[in-house]
Amino acid sequence: MEENLQPVFGIEKLYVKDLSVEVPNAPQIFLERDAPEVEIGLGNSGTHLGDGVYEVVLTVTVTAKLGEKTVFLVEVGQAGVFRIQNIPAEQIEPLIAVACPNILFPYAREAVSDAVTRAGFQSIVLQPVNFEAMYMQRLQEQAQSAAPTELPIQ
Repeated sequence: MEENLQPVFGIEKLYVKDLSVEVPNAPQIFLERDAPEVEIGLGNSGTHLGDGVYEVVLTVTVTAKLGEKTVFLVEVGQAGVFRIQNIPAEQIEPLIAVACPNILFPYAREAVSDAVTRAGFQSIVLQPVNFEAMYMQRLQEQAQSAAPTELPIQ
């Protein structure tokens, strides 16, 4: 029997792994009229589950502040189970760091927007993210930190 060696990249399941909404200064914060400063953080992790199956979690953290006061904090862990088989080993990391987050991001964006709205605030629409550029930057930073440092000649 001949084994099928066709490359496989498929979505098995998409789900919200973690969702957290905090409004620590409610209800007083709703009386504020100034627009808060919003910070957005992104994280990505992948776990090999065995037999060509990986879980990838894209974490999006949105923090809104007025000065030192936190207006709200929303964190979404949008996850997916992906089947990645018959792909060269050196191509798996880019798939997990770029392709999978590109698939997960629209779902995370919707979950963030919904959570912010349900918390009583004006919806936040996250701008598109270039996960490939983020991955390349991380590789470049790793290469620079691994480079031997030159000692001054005395």
